[in-house]
Order: sequence, then C-alpha cells, then structure tokens
Amino acid sequence: MSPSPRRLSLASFRIIGLLAVVAPLLVATSASAIPATKVYLNGSPAPVYFNDGDSFRVLAGQYAGTKARLAGFNTLESYGAVHQWGKWTAHELYRNAKMGTLNARRGVWHCTSDLKRDGYGRILWWCPDLAEDQVRKGLAHVMTVTSSGGDPRVVRAQKLAIAERRGMWAHGVPKYVLTSTHSNDEGYEGRTYNRLVATSDGHSKKWYHLDNYKECQVVCSKERSYDEAALRRGLGTLRADPALAAFQSRYTDAQWLDLLRAALAKEKLGGLLDEAHRAPLTAAIEKLVAAGALGEVKVEVDSCMTYAPFNRRYGPRSASCLH
Repeated sequence: MSPSPRRLSLASFRIIGLLAVVAPLLVATSASAIPATKVYLNGSPAPVYFNDGDSFRVLAGQYAGTKARLAGFNTLESYGAVHQWGKWTAHELYRNAKMGTLNARRGVWHCTSDLKRDGYGRILWWCPDLAEDQVRKGLAHVMTVTSSGGDPRVVRAQKLAIAERRGMWAHGVPKYVLTSTHSNDEGYEGRTYNRLVATSDGHSKKWYHLDNYKECQVVCSKERSYDEAALRRGLGTLRADPALAAFQSRYTDAQWLDLLRAALAKEKLGGLLDEAHRAPLTAAIEKLVAAGALGEVKVEVDSCMTYAPFNRRYGPRSASCLH
C-alpha cells in the first residue's frame, strides 16, 4: 500500500527538520578537522594550526596564511623516528615530539614579532609562555642559532626539567642535541654542517664535514673526555722546555691545552699554530703523546640522528626508516 500524500509530506518535513539540526554539526565537524589554537599575535587573537611543537600556520586574521617559526626553543623532529641518545630508542623520542605538538595545541599563547622572515619565508615569533611551558615539561629544549645562550627564563626551565628528568631527559642527557643533518652531496660546496645545540644553555655550534650520507644512515656526534691532570702536567713540561722559550708568550695556557687535546685526538695541529712555530711545537707535543704523558682520550657517543633527504621526509614516498 502506497503512503498517502499527507504521510509523505509529514515525513519530508521531519527529514528537513532533522537536516536543519544535523547540517550545522556536519559543518562544525568539518571545520574542526584542523585543530585550531588561540594565540595572541602582537596583541591580537588569532586561530593557528600547530603542525609541530615549535611552528604554526595562521588560519585567520591579520596574518592569515603566514607560517611561523618560534624562537628560543626547539621540539624534536616530528616527521619520523630520527633522534636518539642515552637509553632512549628513536621511536620513544618520536612520541615525545608528538606530545610536544599536542601540548602546543592545547594552550593559549602570547607571541610578539617584528615580522621579519627567515630563509623559508616564515615569520619569526617569540612566545615566552609557550617556550617556557614546552621546555619545563621536557617536550622541547632551549635553542638559539648562535654561540650565545638562550633566554634566562627558558634556560632555568630546562635546568629544572633536566634535574627532575622530565620528558626527553628521563633516560639520558647528552652534552649536545644533534638537531639537523645534511649530506655533503646536497650541494653545500664544502660548507656542509650539522647543527648541535648545547643542553647547558641552548647555544648552537656547527659541525662542518665533507661526508656523504646514505638515506637512513645513523649519524652520531661524539664527545671526548681527557685526563685533565695529565694535560696540566704536559703543559708544565712544555712551559719549562728551553727550546720553546721563544714561543711561550704567543700562547695562553688555554691555547696550549687545546693543542694537547687536539694532538691526543689525532687532529692535525697545523691550523692551530703559527707557521713559524709549527715544526718545533708539533715535535714537542707529539713526543709527549708518544710517551703517554698526556693520558688517554675517551670517545663516547653523545647524540644521534637518522639522516633522510628533505624530499624523503614526508608523504607516501618518505623513507622507510621514519615509520
């Protein structure tokens, strides 16, 4: 039996009414597919999308469409399991990176900028409340791109996080965190470097090299430790050597000790010495090394990072070792 026109009309009315209620929910659900975080940018509130814990894209407002790089701190790479130090596995530190992203998305932050952009076109923002919160929880580490340390408040937050073994510091604290790796065949013309960031205060140093890395190769920074008492005795021997009297005033104790450490590490001393002094000083230092008078150098792995070319970090063609 066919439904009556009255029943059809009533059913249609109910369906239209139901759609009127559901439609806004569907739109809201669709809009929330990108989680938005409220951030005050130079005093004005704006929704942003944190793609990781230290960068975001502005979704609306005065700066809509711009991308941000946040100064003063760094979260671990979230494109794959690449970091490793201490007793951590790469996948465990990968989870830490993801937690840093979630933590950034859940807050309300305040950022300021002079609107200058970096080499990738991103605006550099300083968000002190976010930086301190991420670092205090062990979800990020303090970082500058210079030889100077970070903001004192953020450095203090990191010292507390390390003392309490929070987050990324729970299973080891390297002297330097290896934050980026570059292969020499990427086209840097002899100026290829990896970036190392000190856990003491966040200053950076460049590890220059000429190495070509294979995809998924694990690259590790190494720290050397010396018998400082033996080095001091060696310094006394050099200072007392009459054959070196003409050179003594040209080098401080710190420079002498750097020379002795370099010799123990089997590094070439030429670049550390004036040409006129090179032969006699090198001979004197190598004599001490050969006699074992300077003790031994111990080399230990500090922090590591798995290398993947930039075009193999994201999407369906990303390197297999990142998953």
